[in-house]
Amino acid sequence: MTALRPEQDGGSSGFEDAVRRLDDPLNDPLPGQHPSPWFRPTGAQEQEPDQGQGQGQGQAQGQAEEARRRPEPEPEWYDPQGYEQDWYGGAQPATQQHAAQQQAPEPAPVAVQEPEPAHVPVQELQEPEAEPGPVQDDETVALRTADTRRAAGIPPAVGGRAARRKAAKKGGGRHSAAAAPEKDPETEAADGKPLTRVEARAAARAAKPTAGVIASRAVGEVFISIGVLMLLFVTYQLWWSNIRAHDLAGSARSSLEDDWANGKGKPDAFEPGQGFAILYIPKLDVVVPIAEGISKTQVLDKGMVGHYDKDSIPTAMPDAKKGNFGIAGHRNTHGEPFRFINRLEPGDPIVVETQDKYYVYKMANILPQTAPSNTSVLDPVPAGSGFTKPGRYLTLTTCTPEFTSTYRMIVWGKMVEERPRSKGKPDALVE
Repeated sequence: MTALRPEQDGGSSGFEDAVRRLDDPLNDPLPGQHPSPWFRPTGAQEQEPDQGQGQGQGQAQGQAEEARRRPEPEPEWYDPQGYEQDWYGGAQPATQQHAAQQQAPEPAPVAVQEPEPAHVPVQELQEPEAEPGPVQDDETVALRTADTRRAAGIPPAVGGRAARRKAAKKGGGRHSAAAAPEKDPETEAADGKPLTRVEARAAARAAKPTAGVIASRAVGEVFISIGVLMLLFVTYQLWWSNIRAHDLAGSARSSLEDDWANGKGKPDAFEPGQGFAILYIPKLDVVVPIAEGISKTQVLDKGMVGHYDKDSIPTAMPDAKKGNFGIAGHRNTHGEPFRFINRLEPGDPIVVETQDKYYVYKMANILPQTAPSNTSVLDPVPAGSGFTKPGRYLTLTTCTPEFTSTYRMIVWGKMVEERPRSKGKPDALVE
């Protein structure tokens, strides 16, 4: 049983002494001096207070010892061995000095009578948590090793010299060989094991396209080529042929007007493809030269209107006293001069201009559809036109329906005026 400690008048001085023992953590001693209690080695025993002190001093020391016995956080950056090194030379290691000071008797404090101090909470005497130390970077300390690379998340170099060279060629540099090499299906299996020579050859043969694949590719290319050619052909027929025909027809008309202005004599007969008149359809805004013959290449495809001559189906000329003046033209493509003749109505004027005269016809009747072999529509008294006796008639023929040549459309007109060019244009062209 421990003996009772007599109370002394200097109890307050013992409390000051206990508080004085708590070193300030901001005033840590230099190496070689007495270590701060915040960094004392683990397992160090606390010194018992002197039994000769008073009861006040015992109470204060009891509170201090209770605060000291609480578990202390161990700072992660504290290194006992580094702390105990002799940094300045000649100094005694910190642990030895601390042990010597613990063995030395502590001098008795001087009793000073002071008023009893107020109660100090135990929480104020607890030690603050140690801040973690700086994290070391292996790049600033030493060269990278396998352990440091693994800790930094860098994958290790895989493969031998040949694999590294291959990876460097693919990556564009020698340092890219450190990355994991890609699997080559011809030399490496799915599980990562290299293939044998026989397996590599079998894999190469399997990767080659079969005959069916090659045939399907060839057929697809043929169809694509055909589609492109068809598109080009349609573009030529619907767009470029009209532009070209309009240019050719305009040139033929200008040449014919120049011949008339120069007073060239009227020939007894016109040659196939030779222009001799100009057709006007005011309602449709059509002005196109008329050439001899209905040749597709020499006349119709050049944007002109062809006269049915003796080589096809003989018809009369405009200056004949009686007869049927038959002409033909394209409804679609190649200038398409007769595209909208289905819009003509009875009484609409149609004018034919020659070197000497203007011949004015009035639209009389229309046959929307007939067979291409029905040549009776070009007779001197055309069948189905409504005319019952010989006269001076005009017949226009073209293909129908549009963009086809399955049937023929026929439009008839009857001459109502014959006017010399010296008297000027007829009223149908002036209005």
